[in-house]
Amino acid sequence: MSIKPLRKAVLPVAGLGTRFLPATKAIPKEMLPVVDRPLIQYAIDEARAAGIEQFCMVTGRGKTALIDHFDIAFELEATLHERGKDETLGMLRSEAMEPGSIVTVRQQVPLGLGHAIWCARAFIGDDPFAIILPDDLVLSDTPCLTQLAEAYRQTGGNVVAVEEVPMEQVHRYGVLKTGETQGNLVEVLGLVEKPKREVAPSNLSIIGRYVLLPEVIAHLARMERGAGNEVQLTDAMAKMIGHAPFFGLKFEGRRFDCGDKIGYLEAQIAFGLSRPDLSPEIRKFLKAYTNA
Repeated sequence: MSIKPLRKAVLPVAGLGTRFLPATKAIPKEMLPVVDRPLIQYAIDEARAAGIEQFCMVTGRGKTALIDHFDIAFELEATLHERGKDETLGMLRSEAMEPGSIVTVRQQVPLGLGHAIWCARAFIGDDPFAIILPDDLVLSDTPCLTQLAEAYRQTGGNVVAVEEVPMEQVHRYGVLKTGETQGNLVEVLGLVEKPKREVAPSNLSIIGRYVLLPEVIAHLARMERGAGNEVQLTDAMAKMIGHAPFFGLKFEGRRFDCGDKIGYLEAQIAFGLSRPDLSPEIRKFLKAYTNA
């Protein structure tokens, strides 16, 4: 079986970020920093580590800062050079994107994640592609998308990152009906979007990392409404089960829901503690606060 290389990623970033108002009144929620890097930077870096070379951001009004972040800031670089801040300048240049590697499309109306992915259909074409939701931040030794990319190369099919959640939270996720388990891969027999606890087929839930075959676009194009009267990606993925391999990957690492205030604050602490240059001082002030 010939498996096409995974080179494309779609990043749905059209959301308004209302849960973080007023912080997101004038800046995209994906520009909120965790330690010293915005969420969108973590997402792009994770994708690049997995071998992704082409990126499509599905944006909305007021999201131009996301594109500006990855542009070359000539004035800033000149100032850093003049002031001898070579280390900082080198860091910025090392993260520069290849010209033409990022494109954007607009999702003019908020019709759900499935609709956002459909908006990127011309970019996706006939190729497999990754989806990264920047709100989900994963701290792991091996980047989460790298783990999914390896699973895709093994199976040649659709792979979604999954984790167990408390049953009282399954109504917030796409949930798997599971089959056989092969190591950290779980066969997907069915998918249900935001099920009630009493009818959920399991508590194994999809997080914001996917590797999908392009056939999903044909199902999304029908614009069938699901949970919340939105075009649900989960419903379109469910239609591919039985036609191509489909697995859930129990990824290594810790996920933080940065679309939630507590999850975002926890990510700040966890990612700060993972930094050797910051960890000692963070531990000191945490001890001071927790002993108060």
